Amino acid sequence: MDTCPLPSAERDALLALWAVPGIGSVGLGGMRRWAAGRWADLLDTPARDWVDGLPASDLVRARLRAAGSLRAVADEVRERAARGRMEVLHKGDPAYPDRLAEVRDAPPVLFMRGSVPRPRRRLALVGTRHPEQGFLRHARAFAAAVAGGGAGVVSGAAAGVDRACHLGALDMGGETWAFLGSALDVVDAAQARLVPAILDGGGAVFSELPPGVRASKQTFPRRNRLISGASDAVLVLRAGEKSGAMHTVAAARVQGRPILACPGETWAEAARGCNLLVARGLAQLCIGPRDALRAVGLDGTPPPPTEVEPGQMPGMSNAAARIYALLGREARPVEELEEGSGLDPGGAVSALCELELLGLVLQTSGRRYQRV
Repeated sequence: MDTCPLPSAERDALLALWAVPGIGSVGLGGMRRWAAGRWADLLDTPARDWVDGLPASDLVRARLRAAGSLRAVADEVRERAARGRMEVLHKGDPAYPDRLAEVRDAPPVLFMRGSVPRPRRRLALVGTRHPEQGFLRHARAFAAAVAGGGAGVVSGAAAGVDRACHLGALDMGGETWAFLGSALDVVDAAQARLVPAILDGGGAVFSELPPGVRASKQTFPRRNRLISGASDAVLVLRAGEKSGAMHTVAAARVQGRPILACPGETWAEAARGCNLLVARGLAQLCIGPRDALRAVGLDGTPPPPTEVEPGQMPGMSNAAARIYALLGREARPVEELEEGSGLDPGGAVSALCELELLGLVLQTSGRRYQRV
């Protein structure tokens, strides 16, 4: 693990190389050995003069030639990061997560928004984007109890269980970190509401991707190793057998992180992944927040579960709060909700979708909605 701040020339060179598509953390390690302290010379020398000797693919070499110089690339990345209010972190910097820096393929560069306070034990809480109706309330209460017991909550800011866990930590005034599958300046609409809540709550959002890189099917599995790597243990709250959360489990096994899973009903497809992890001895059984806290070395008693008034939930839009205030246990047609909220049809449907993702409403037959 790197523990000392890097010389400025090497920082800029590594930042530039990291921004070139096709260079991963392992490949960059080979380039560092090849450069052997020559970063100050390479930084301003045109890439065409030295790139042929670089241990990289022909495509990477071509991209570097086209870029001109490492200095030009580094300056551009730093400028874009500054416009996006991002901090650029290298291993050895105080804000670079200590546990993540221990991982073999940890990114040499991270982009961050927010703040990293004093060290603490951290638990990764992950799960499916599409749990059964009502489960998100449980996930949120579970995360609140974990945060109340003194652990930081780490997740991926995705819809479903991830989002509920971030919000649960915020409910308790706890610390939460999110690792995104996109650059921090191109988040999707749901994350655009969640990220400000995390930052306002004193948490942080991270990405290994330089500014402008959008999420893809390739970036999410890679992102999951950062979630487990930055944590002291990983807990799968709810996941099917093929859930993306299993990528986090696979990374945790390689990294030597303890893995826990909450059991579910044997007939529930959304719980099959958790049940198989326990049955195959790949995860410890987690019955409640106390088990989770013990897994990260905390013996504190979690606070009793609390219900948060949904109208005051961090990250909930005003439109969703207006719709939720109109709902009760008896289903109401969408037309009534549109009229009562003063929203146009598109706005009402968008708000109802948001409430469904939060696990707060249930759609019944005939486009009717009720509180869960």
